[in-house]
Amino acid sequence: MPLLGVVAWLAALASHLLGAWVWVLLGAVAAVAAAAAAGPSRRRHGATVVGLALVAVAVAGSAVLRQQAISDNPVAELASDRAAVVLTGTVVSDPRPVSGRFAEQVLLRLEVREVTGRGVTHRLATPVLVIGGEAWAAAALGSRVRTSGLLAPADGGDLAAVLTSARDPVVLERPDVWWRGAGAVRASIRASVAHRPDDQRALVPALVDGDDAGLDPALADDFRTTGLTHLTAVSGTNLTLVVGFLLILARWCRVRGRWLYAVGALGILGFVLLARTEPSVLRAAVMGVVGLLAMGSNGQQRAFRALGVAVVVLLLVQPGLAVSVGFALSVLATAGIVVLAPGWRDALARWLPRWVAEAVSVPAAAQLACTPVVAAISGQVSLVAVVANLAVAPAVGPATVLGLAGGLLGLAIPAAGSVVGTGAAWCVGWIVAVARRGADLPGAALDWEAGVGSVAGLGLLCVVLAVAAPWLLRRPLAAVGLAIVMVVGVTARLPSPGWPPAGWVLVMCDVGQGDALVLRAGPRTAVVVDVGPDPSAVDGCLDDLGIDVVPFVVLTHFHADHVDGLGGALDGREVGEVETSRMLDPTSGVEAVLSTAAAAGLAPLVAPYAETRVVGEVALQVLWPLPGSPTEGTGDGSHANDASVVLLAEVRGVRILLAGDLEPPGQAALARMLPGLDVDVLKVPHHGSRHQDLDFLTSLRAEVGLVSVGADNDYGHPAGEVLDALERTGTEVLRTDTAGDLAVVVEGGVVAAVGR
Repeated sequence: MPLLGVVAWLAALASHLLGAWVWVLLGAVAAVAAAAAAGPSRRRHGATVVGLALVAVAVAGSAVLRQQAISDNPVAELASDRAAVVLTGTVVSDPRPVSGRFAEQVLLRLEVREVTGRGVTHRLATPVLVIGGEAWAAAALGSRVRTSGLLAPADGGDLAAVLTSARDPVVLERPDVWWRGAGAVRASIRASVAHRPDDQRALVPALVDGDDAGLDPALADDFRTTGLTHLTAVSGTNLTLVVGFLLILARWCRVRGRWLYAVGALGILGFVLLARTEPSVLRAAVMGVVGLLAMGSNGQQRAFRALGVAVVVLLLVQPGLAVSVGFALSVLATAGIVVLAPGWRDALARWLPRWVAEAVSVPAAAQLACTPVVAAISGQVSLVAVVANLAVAPAVGPATVLGLAGGLLGLAIPAAGSVVGTGAAWCVGWIVAVARRGADLPGAALDWEAGVGSVAGLGLLCVVLAVAAPWLLRRPLAAVGLAIVMVVGVTARLPSPGWPPAGWVLVMCDVGQGDALVLRAGPRTAVVVDVGPDPSAVDGCLDDLGIDVVPFVVLTHFHADHVDGLGGALDGREVGEVETSRMLDPTSGVEAVLSTAAAAGLAPLVAPYAETRVVGEVALQVLWPLPGSPTEGTGDGSHANDASVVLLAEVRGVRILLAGDLEPPGQAALARMLPGLDVDVLKVPHHGSRHQDLDFLTSLRAEVGLVSVGADNDYGHPAGEVLDALERTGTEVLRTDTAGDLAVVVEGGVVAAVGR
């Protein structure tokens, strides 16, 4: 059965990569199978080969037919013409608010049953992604609605089209009673913890039913770093805990025999309704069933066979799972627990209590099995994942069960639900503390290049570790020594050879598509200008520079790519002040800064215009915006760039212009105000966007130009014409997307820049 699962997976992948050409490949497979069945070894191997071929044909055929059904239908044809249409369909996913460039939008999936476009009405069943206004947030899962808008082609193979500019929905039918019931339970779970702190209020629903709306992005980053992300999404663990709890209750109520299977089946059905019938939930439910089988007698063999069956069935029903990262992680984690964990447990049980051996072996096996895939998608390997999962394990079960119990009890007695929900929130508080403290460790994660060769090498290393682990674990000295090495590697800050370079005065941190700059004020002290979009990225950059004291942080404006990392810059450091632009726009960025600063006991101030301040080796002056300039914008951040704080800094004789995201009108105004301005280093405005006053930028005669930009960004940053214009005037231009962290150094009066 595991072999059938592997073949099914390969066939589904081939269908996605080859399209209709997969039939040629399957024809060759069928010919080989027929030859094997007719050959001299047919009695021993013929049936197996034929079975493998049948599974491959079935899965690949299902995948191709599904792709054709989605891509070759009237909705897809109308989308290719970008036609205006009227749609009627069923809401099949929860509405998800997202921040658009100019306004809040809501995304959801609609199973279209009727479409009218170009004067013709078609009846069919095909999935469409809807992008609409705030009214769509009230569109309940399972309701039948009518709307209109413009169709556009979809990028993904699981959607026939995207409906843009969707009109507010007209509800034709309310959801069925089971969907209303599941929605009421989800709402009750949220209500049972509504009185708790933000992190606990968001994480309890995520643990119980995968409802992660409102989860702090910084906390989500910490969960990724510590290998705890599976707790914030629907996984097989959720189902195992919920259904296991129901089975225990059933046994207490003297339910026996086949009735227990009925209770288990109803529990699985209820879990799927509660967590939604999306592919990821169905996958998690099936993997949870495999986990339940592993708990019974002869569990390892039964679960391994069941895993093969689960993979085949899931790929027959949803072939698109073959290219889903979540599916790969679920299968690998389950396989690791079923295949590796028993041997590791038995090895450890020779010198440790069996319950301790099991507690260590299960998360370790799951983590090792998933490591290559996690490294491929995240570019890092968590070194604290096993310890973090061990630390939170005692709290996960109670938090999940109490969260569900609080929601169910709250339907009848809200006050009692809140009491039980408080218990779930206390358990979750421990999980949050482990995630935050673990992510703060110096060696919490190891950067790993996401290339084919490096990931393949990591996979080979994991195989070697899987084979060698039983030998190591059955020997106390070897196991303890390995544990000590891991603890030292995680808790001790290892030196980064050659970084920071001697004589550095400025470092531009590689934080992706955003800005974060560090001006050296003295030993372990720096002024920080902008903090990028990712708290962990700026925190790691400051850690690598050894910065413990930050006299003040300047946020040039309130766009997310400049302010969302504030928590990382403040965490664990002595920070004097936070200064910002005069224009308090966009409001979402302002609110995020205010709340993050308040949590650190700080109240942001407006950066003082024209005042020269000296902090250690740094002299800093605000050149822009002017006093009396607007403090309120439109609310969507469309005018925030030209209100960026522009700073003229001098560090050890090096003059640096930090221009934020200033647009051409602001640059032209600066040129008029400061004719003849000459600097050594220019932070190129707005990530090298083509919207620049090139006359002003080239007149600065900077020796070094720095561009903070994310690799493969969707904005076309940086623009080639801007880089060419600067280089023609003798400016050496360096970019974070190609050189990583950038440092400006001065030695013997010579200014230069180096990448990490």
